[in-house]
Amino acid sequence: MMLKILSKLLSRLSLPAIHRMGKILGSLLHLLTPNTARIQRENLRQSGLCNSEAEFERVIKENIAETGKAILETLAIWEWSEQEAISKVHSVRNWHLIDEALARGKGLIFLTPHLGCFEITSIYYGQHHPVTVLFRPPKKSWIAPMISAGRTKGKVKLAPANTAGVRLLMQALKNNEAIGILPDQNPAAGEGEWAPFFGKPAYTMSLASKLAEKTGATVIMVFGERLANGKGYIVHFSKLEDHAIATPALLNHAIEAQIKQCPSQYYWSYHRYKVSRKAKPQSSATE
Repeated sequence: MMLKILSKLLSRLSLPAIHRMGKILGSLLHLLTPNTARIQRENLRQSGLCNSEAEFERVIKENIAETGKAILETLAIWEWSEQEAISKVHSVRNWHLIDEALARGKGLIFLTPHLGCFEITSIYYGQHHPVTVLFRPPKKSWIAPMISAGRTKGKVKLAPANTAGVRLLMQALKNNEAIGILPDQNPAAGEGEWAPFFGKPAYTMSLASKLAEKTGATVIMVFGERLANGKGYIVHFSKLEDHAIATPALLNHAIEAQIKQCPSQYYWSYHRYKVSRKAKPQSSATE
C-alpha cells in the first residue's frame, strides 16, 4: 500500500525532480546496503570497462546516482498514462529497423538488458504496434498487480515466464508481432546454461536463443538512454545479424556490446553471477 502511495506521489512530480531525488536515494542505498554495494563494485570491475582506477571511481559514482534514478522513475512510469510516459521520450534512433523487420514478416524479438530506462522502451513501441513482454512474477505477490497494471499500457501485453507464456511469445512471432525479453535476467534452474559474461561464468537464459533460431525473427537490441538533468530519454534500436544470439554465449556477447555504449547506466548491482542451488554446477560453463 505504501509503495502504491509513493508511486502516485512520484507520478505527480516532474522528471527532473524525480531524478534529483533518485540521485539522493542511490547514495543512501549504497551506504545502507553494503552487500549490494559490494556486488555493484565487483560487477563493474569484472567487466574490465574502466581503464584506470580513476575512471572506475567516476563510473561507480555515476552508476550509484543512475541506480537511484531508475528505481524512482520506474514507480512514476507505472502510474503515468501512456501519453504521459511517451512524452518523456526525447528522440528515437533507427526506427526504420522496425519497419524493415515488420516487412520481413517473421516477427521481432526485442532484447532489453537492465540498461537505462528499460520500462520506457516497450511503452513507446506499444503505442504503434503490439508487443508481448516476458514477465517473471515477483517473489512478493502483492506487488504483481501493480507491476502488471503499470506495464500494460497501449498495445503492451505480458506473458508469464512459464510454458503458457512461451506459447504466447511464439504465437506473437507467428503473427509477425514483437516480443520483449530482458536477456540478462537470471533464469530459473533448468532454463539456462553457464556462459561467459565479461569473462566470468553467468547462468544465462536459453529461451531468447531458442526463439530466434526456431522462428528466424529479427532480433533488435533496444536501450532507453537516460538523459542528464531529467531531460527525458533517447530510445535506441540496433539490429543484430542473423544467428547473432544462436547460443547463450553469443547472447551475452551481444549484451556486453550494448552495455559498452553506456556502462554508467547498467544495473551493476544486479546479482548477474548468482549461483542457483538447483542449477547445474559452474563446471558446465561454456569455455
